[in-house]
Amino acid sequence: MTTIKKWTVKEPYLQLDGGLLEAPFHEKDSHQLRLVDIVKQKLHVIDLNKGPSSHKAYDLEVAVGVTADIDGSQDDIIVGAKHGFAVLNRKTGKHVYIKKLWDEKDGPGKEERCVFARIQYNPPLSWSLKARRMRLNDGAVDSEGRFWAGAMNDPLVTEPTNEGVLFRLDPDLKLQRIIEKVTIPNGIGWNVNNDTMFFTDSPTKNIYKFDYDAATGGIVDRRVFFHLDEEDVVPDGFAIDVEDHLWTAVFGGWKVLRVSPDGKVVGEISLPTRCISCPSFVGEELFIATAAEEAPEQYPESRKFAGSLFRVNVGVQGLPVNRFRTSQNLKLPKAVAS
Repeated sequence: MTTIKKWTVKEPYLQLDGGLLEAPFHEKDSHQLRLVDIVKQKLHVIDLNKGPSSHKAYDLEVAVGVTADIDGSQDDIIVGAKHGFAVLNRKTGKHVYIKKLWDEKDGPGKEERCVFARIQYNPPLSWSLKARRMRLNDGAVDSEGRFWAGAMNDPLVTEPTNEGVLFRLDPDLKLQRIIEKVTIPNGIGWNVNNDTMFFTDSPTKNIYKFDYDAATGGIVDRRVFFHLDEEDVVPDGFAIDVEDHLWTAVFGGWKVLRVSPDGKVVGEISLPTRCISCPSFVGEELFIATAAEEAPEQYPESRKFAGSLFRVNVGVQGLPVNRFRTSQNLKLPKAVAS
């Protein structure tokens, strides 16, 4: 019988009253932690040397689901945003798109393109209906500097369907469609040996794994790595440790689970709020983002610390994160361009 190690977190590290906190990211050089609030369109930054009192919040011009560092850049980061991949200045919140997902030249959506200005959103003619109802969600950068991110139906516009796509932005800024017909794409990551990729499609309750070729970015042989066999909960974002275990958030389940390389639950972190969205490592500490309680009348005890950031020492380090690398000249936000 598998022994399950347990941790209990009773209070948040930082209470943020977030709408949907996601993508905690450790900036190793400055020892800062950043995370986004997709719903409230904010970037939160904490200096971990100083603690919660150093917290700063920046208003963003657009919903951002995931962020990554850019090799050779200090102030500008790459983000998965509402309409595609953008460069964002982390001090000003200004952004410039470098690759929009639904441009006519980039593929499907042409048949839904706006022709008449009766479609009331801005700009009315150059965007498809698909652009309005989709947004990027979770993602990660692989060892070769490619940025993988999943697009899903924007819940603020429509109910999620299997219209989602897992995209990959290569260093030459060419956009690749990797997996079609996903619903809510979440965690993406790679194992210690860098020959297996993991990917979560939340409504299926599955974390999938694929054989992965680092040289080409190719993935093959999709199969289920872990199935969350519980009602009314789904796997969300995850982090991977140096022992090849996944730590997956369980949205709706008050917890984060540690899953062994053979797909068995061997650890559980209990939290005082229900909607757990994404964990991320800083040394041996796991920082855990959460969302607002979706059913406050049914779960009033979850409301107090909903939308907060939590921290727990789990005694093992996470795998290092990668930087986006490109040989192309990136457009920078006008506020910081030289």
